[in-house]
Order: sequence, then structure tokens, then C-alpha cells
Amino acid sequence: MQKNVQINELTLSELRYISTEVRKDVIKMLGKSKSGHPGGSLSVVDILVTLYYKIMKVDPKYPNWEDRDRLVLSKGHSCPALYSILARKGYFNVDQLTTLRQLGSILQGHPDMKRTPGIDASVGSLGQGLSVAVGLALGAKLKNKDYRVYAIIGDGEMQEGQIWEALMATIHYKLDNLTTILDYNKLQIDGTNNEVMSLGDVKSRIKAFGFDVYEINGHDFEEIYGALTTSLASQKPKFIIAHTIKGKGVSFMENKVEWHGKAPNDDQVIKALAELEGK
Repeated sequence: MQKNVQINELTLSELRYISTEVRKDVIKMLGKSKSGHPGGSLSVVDILVTLYYKIMKVDPKYPNWEDRDRLVLSKGHSCPALYSILARKGYFNVDQLTTLRQLGSILQGHPDMKRTPGIDASVGSLGQGLSVAVGLALGAKLKNKDYRVYAIIGDGEMQEGQIWEALMATIHYKLDNLTTILDYNKLQIDGTNNEVMSLGDVKSRIKAFGFDVYEINGHDFEEIYGALTTSLASQKPKFIIAHTIKGKGVSFMENKVEWHGKAPNDDQVIKALAELEGK
């Protein structure tokens, strides 16, 4: 994993600040709702921040703009991170974040494109989101549109057969406008990937399909940005393996499988926020 693009220190500071604020939002949201998935929400933050603040062509004033780039968060249980970013970008009022998972809220436990401004695809059952992303990318090709599609999948999710069917379809239809990003934190609800069902040599397997594959530190903004920008020149479908840490930013959650789907209690919220604020 190498840095092939440098970001100036001011931009790096801005991205780090935004990511910290998003992580604080995630902790507050899950603490308030008393349910949700902190581990995977925290691991995907830096990837989402880079996409929405440096890469994707979007306009919060026109969330249904036809020529916008699309994002499919296939690992939809990590949506608190995405909700925070959408609110901070101006898709809806930040005050809405406190309503996560409440009856009637626009922010449910999985993304719902009919309820939430800025959501490009409703997802729920793991494994299905990448197929949706394939459809969006193929639609762009058929309509001669130049928007790009980004799909974020989980490593536990990669054990689903539908993911591999979608990868085959991506290659078959030559979808060079689709970038798949693996949030590779190596933990899932029942344990490590290797304990549940090993993914083996992911890079070699994906390359064998015909993808251009990039392997990065999913918490290093220069590596994330570098892979996303460098890959634009490729005429092949792209696959980014982003090595991440489940629960990133909160020491007592990092690399702990028990924080896959457990909300912090009031004391843990205070402790987590103090860490994130550097106190």
C-alpha cells in the first residue's frame, strides 16, 4: 500500500476534522437510539468522507439530479456514518440525526431511498447492494451518461453468493464506471472472517475476474484519495481493498467483535466522545 497522491496539509486537517465529527455523530446517534452497529459504522467513515468531500459529483440542493454520481452502501447497517455525512453536506437538517431508528423517522436502521434525501439505493439484506450498483452503472452506459457509481461492501457480506454474481456481471458488461470498495475490517457478527468463512486471497481472486485492484489503508486519506483518483484512468471495472479497523477511533471498540451490533450505554458514550475529542 503506497501513497501515490499527496493531499496538502490543510485539506488533510479538514478531512480529519470531518471524520472525527462524523464519528462523534455516530456515537451520539447510537447512544440515543440504544441500538445499531458502531463497529462497521466507524470503520467506513474515512472512506465515505473522502468520497463525499473530495470525489463524488453531487449537489445536496438537487438530490435527484440525474447526472450525479451514485453511492450504494451495500453494508447498509453502517448507515449512521452515511447519515451524518449527508446531514453535514446539507441534504437534511443535522437535528434529524437524533431521530435514528425512531418510528416515523427519515433515518431508519438501513438506508431507504424513499425516506432519506441523498440515498441512492434502499438496501437491507446483505449481498444485494452490489447488484443494485451494477444496475445503476449499466443504466448509465445505456443512457450514455458519464456519472460514476460507487459501491461499498463488507467483508462478511462477501461470503454471499450474490456478491460474486454481481462481480461477474460487472466484468461481463465492462462497467468501468463502477468502483467497488471493500471495507475490510476482518470482523463480522459471529467472529473473524477466517473463523466464519475465509475469503482467502481476496486480491488474487478479484484480479482473476478481470478487475483493476487497488489495496490501501482505509484510514489514510492520501491512500484512499489516491486509489479513487488514479483508478479513474482505468478502462476496467475497479475494486479497492480498504484495510480498516472495526470501531476505529474508540479504543474500547477497536477490533472487538462484540461491538458489531451493540449500542454504547450512557457511560460508554461519554467515554467514547472524550476520546474522540482528545480529552
